[in-house]
Amino acid sequence: MARAFLFVLDSFGIGGAADAERYGDTGSNTFGHIAESCAQGRADREGLRSGPLLVPNMLSLGLGDAAETATGLTIEGGTRVRLARAFHGAAQEISSGKDTPSGHWEIAGLPVRFDWGYFPDTLPTFPAQLTAAMIREGKVPGILGNCHAPGTEIIERFGEEHIRTGMPICYTSVDSVLQIAAHEEHFGLERLYEFCKVIRRLVDPLNIGRVIARPFVGETAATFSRTHNRRDYAVPPPEPTLLDRLTERGSQVIAVGKIGDIFAHRGITETRKAAGNMAMFDKALGAMDDAGDGDLVFANFVDFDTDYGHRRDVAGYAAALEAFDRRLPEALARLKHGDLLILTADHGNDPTWRGTDHTRERIPVFGTGPGLHGGDIGLRATFADIGETVAEHLGLARGRHGTSFYPVIGDHA
Repeated sequence: MARAFLFVLDSFGIGGAADAERYGDTGSNTFGHIAESCAQGRADREGLRSGPLLVPNMLSLGLGDAAETATGLTIEGGTRVRLARAFHGAAQEISSGKDTPSGHWEIAGLPVRFDWGYFPDTLPTFPAQLTAAMIREGKVPGILGNCHAPGTEIIERFGEEHIRTGMPICYTSVDSVLQIAAHEEHFGLERLYEFCKVIRRLVDPLNIGRVIARPFVGETAATFSRTHNRRDYAVPPPEPTLLDRLTERGSQVIAVGKIGDIFAHRGITETRKAAGNMAMFDKALGAMDDAGDGDLVFANFVDFDTDYGHRRDVAGYAAALEAFDRRLPEALARLKHGDLLILTADHGNDPTWRGTDHTRERIPVFGTGPGLHGGDIGLRATFADIGETVAEHLGLARGRHGTSFYPVIGDHA
């Protein structure tokens, strides 16, 4: 029995990116700054959490060692006693950008070596020809926004006008995205999805990575809230990924959360979604139970990014990490001989950083498996080493990108 479980804590970077200066992110460190804030009492919130960051299960798998590999800094607090078969290290991204598709594709063995298209930070931000086509082919009376903006803020600004006029709220960020917010009832959820499909086609020539549907509910600026019916319409990967290689062989790839959307539903045999990290964890546990020989469970836990990183909510991010850590023993208990569990991230989103955007950081790579030797995998030159390690573990031929670290951690019993 050889199975693999790949859990992505969305945006949980650990600092130290060699090219952070290029992105204006020198010094950003999602994990490090959250831990520091907690230790200094700056992440206390009544009724939510207080005190030092408590993630003993991830630390026992080597999270603290991974952070030290990335930056040379020691994370204070908590146990540093690792499980005997745990492994740990960090990885540097070589893909262009610091967004979700780039990070996940590289994790799955396909670095993004081209430059995505981006919209300028101007008013208006979208080209006039594109805006006209969106209105005409999307069959809407007009659009609102047409700017760079945080998602929750722009809904507060334009939500009431959107309800009144029927115009969808269209905006972007420093990432290669075009996001569309619309009310689930007044505009209609299915209508929003169809509108996004039209926009996906229109922005293909501009090489925009994702069109994202951002549905919300509520009746006033004070009551608007985004729902978990988000849907991403991504460009398909230009080459086969680990997922394609597995499904072509006949193995199952069970996608939990937004994984299917990120890969344009290519190389996926089944998608399981839920609202919130804890419900997503339940789905991941169920997928672990259902996975067979040669299968991969690929799960994304998006709340870290959307609910806490982008909103610069340090206490919320810390509480979410602690909640995830408390559930981790349930996943460890499901591991059988021949299994491989890897925990990692796709980019950073330091909640102490300026602005509301992702941060260019190295990512942790840590985990375990019964029968593995474990150990220190060091600093990996690319996220693609993760995909190649999973490939070797599951018996696939070597891919074009990345180097497996399975010889370091593999079964030497």
